[in-house]
Amino acid sequence: YDSVRARLLAAIPGLLAYAGGALAVGALAAYLISRRLQRQTHDLAFSDISALLTEREAMLHGIREGVVALDGAGRVRLLNDEAQRLLGLGPEAAGRPLEEVLGDGRTTDVLAGRVVGDDLLAVRGSRVLLANRMPTDDGGAVVTLRDRTELEHLGRELDSTTGLIDALRAQDHEHANRLHTLLGLLELEMHEDAMEFVTEVVGVHRATAEQVTEKVQDPLLAALLVGKTTVAAERGVSLRLAPGTLLPDRVVDPRGLVTVVGNLVDNATDAAAGSEGARIEVGLRTEGRTVILGVRDSGPGVPEDQHASIFTEGWSTKDVPAHGKRGLGLALVRRLAERQGGSVTVSGADGGGAEFTVVLPEALAEPPAGSPEDRPPHPTHPATTGEQR
Repeated sequence: YDSVRARLLAAIPGLLAYAGGALAVGALAAYLISRRLQRQTHDLAFSDISALLTEREAMLHGIREGVVALDGAGRVRLLNDEAQRLLGLGPEAAGRPLEEVLGDGRTTDVLAGRVVGDDLLAVRGSRVLLANRMPTDDGGAVVTLRDRTELEHLGRELDSTTGLIDALRAQDHEHANRLHTLLGLLELEMHEDAMEFVTEVVGVHRATAEQVTEKVQDPLLAALLVGKTTVAAERGVSLRLAPGTLLPDRVVDPRGLVTVVGNLVDNATDAAAGSEGARIEVGLRTEGRTVILGVRDSGPGVPEDQHASIFTEGWSTKDVPAHGKRGLGLALVRRLAERQGGSVTVSGADGGGAEFTVVLPEALAEPPAGSPEDRPPHPTHPATTGEQR
């Protein structure tokens, strides 16, 4: 008993030394961990962190700009309500790779940082978005999105209005010249020549309108082509319909088709204006319920190496207008065509220039029962067919 007690008392200093060392190491480790946590939490208490999280959630879901946070691996970390609306995504997109959520395209490239710059344009569905990307310290990024659709529409309407004003100003000048000519004929008492002059002037415009409405039976599209013909003529460009053009009044989405035709004709007018023998040819034909649109111009054409990039947002050969950026017309044409399951391509036209071809499946409604379009064609004798041709 005495020897055990003596050995125990002799071992106490060593045990205290081991315990003190372990306590010192634990205290040092706790201090280091505490310092690291303070650095990562910016020296905030748990109550402050909870309050900041609540305020951040309220702020992110309350602002009118879309916010998308990405981690270092390119996965979506969070989206606020506005980003979900602009991109057409749901809350389940969080935690998934960006390419899996959005698919391939310029919008994915902009959000992933493969396209750099400020106020980058992207088209998502029918929306025009303005994106800015800011990298974070952990290798991720925060992207803000603004809806520019209405502003872009207003800008394009302003461009159209400006062009219409210029055309009206030129028409006013031409109209004054015709009135002076008519007045001179009347003062010279050349009444028959005056009647022929008026008949010729009126007949040209009437013949153009009748030719368009006869081949293009949709009223919105016919009115657009008549107006574009006048505007193109004032810029020295001849706009005509291609042989075989015929479009019945059964278009499912006439406003979408007007947008497609208007953008392509405007681009063709800008490309052909100023060249010798400037001309544009617009063709519309149908195959069942599919509409095939072709727009050909006599401009400089599009280089083959740019046939793919010409339909991306931001591509343009024109000067930037006062209201913002260019390079959206062809991108919107492609989006509208793809939304209907169709396509748009560009190629070189015969004799120079460019030719755009748009295929829009299911663009026409079914013909009414009993209409001439619904009836099968009657067999015709070959000789009679040759005489009719």
